[in-house]
Amino acid sequence: MFRRTPIRTKLLSAEVDEWAGRATLDIIGQGAFGQSFNAVQDPDNELSRTYRSMFKPGRVDQILGAIGFLLPQWIVRRLPFLRNDTMQRSSDFLRDFCRSSIESKRKNPEAGLADERDILTVAMRSGGFSDEDLVEQMMTFLAAGHETTATALTWAVYLLSKNPQIQTRLRDEVQSLLPNPLEDPTAIVTSETIEKMPYLNNVCREVLRLFPPAAATMRVAVKDTTICGQYIPEGTTLMISPWAVNGSTELWGSNAGEFNPERWQPNPSGSSAEVMSTNYQYITFLHGPRSCIGQSFAMGEFKCLVAAWVGAFETELQDPDYVPVIKSGITAKPKDGLHVRVRPLAGSPEQ
Repeated sequence: MFRRTPIRTKLLSAEVDEWAGRATLDIIGQGAFGQSFNAVQDPDNELSRTYRSMFKPGRVDQILGAIGFLLPQWIVRRLPFLRNDTMQRSSDFLRDFCRSSIESKRKNPEAGLADERDILTVAMRSGGFSDEDLVEQMMTFLAAGHETTATALTWAVYLLSKNPQIQTRLRDEVQSLLPNPLEDPTAIVTSETIEKMPYLNNVCREVLRLFPPAAATMRVAVKDTTICGQYIPEGTTLMISPWAVNGSTELWGSNAGEFNPERWQPNPSGSSAEVMSTNYQYITFLHGPRSCIGQSFAMGEFKCLVAAWVGAFETELQDPDYVPVIKSGITAKPKDGLHVRVRPLAGSPEQ
């Protein structure tokens, strides 16, 4: 067993959101496409630049979003705004990238296609998708599997920085169960190992309860129905807000606004200590046939990132009195990023 101790007393400044975005882009490259996007080492490559242009919304995006409540999306996308042109060019680039990745795998079977386990290879091997279907699926994974997890990691670092006692307890669990990469860079961490870390699971679920990356989403009623006795005619656009539901004091109690991983701690009977009156009081990934298709992948990725971060760094806010201002866009995250001070940790044998 190794205990990772501070290797320097000087704290280093870091902006979490940018690094998180680059890391998750590299992960989705390996997990979804079986290739390295090299975003951490080279943030200025074309793929990274395209993502930055898509996922850094401004005032115009808010205006277009408001117009979207009044007009069909196909009309909104054709309005003469520069942002629409930027989004279209970025979308075209990513679609071409997906098509070229599919073509490359199909033309090079000797590269080991049958043995690869990335999402694109598995989907191609199934034979259940046309090339354009594959493009649409990979576009979804590129968007949803990158920005949402990066945003979740940003909020995790914020909450752990605000709660050093929780950060320390989580680090103790991580360091006791995971190998030190500085001592054994070839060590393999399996999903079974991650799932056997109860406090990591509690922390991650609580982060996603308090700060679900997708603050709100829309659905359209496909038939006449009712919600809690309220009549909803067919064609009605509904706004579903995980931020509102996950933080409801009616559903979660008077401490709903507090970061409290203990609420997820199993009791001796194996059930959640927080008695959930309904599955629908936790809707970070939504529910039903339109729930997040990548939920399991996203949770596994998120847990690994949080474990890697807390095992490698001690973190505190650059401004101890910092109160985040939320920037709305595809995801909800701190405006102007999250600025922290980190102290790198190194491994030493524990006697």
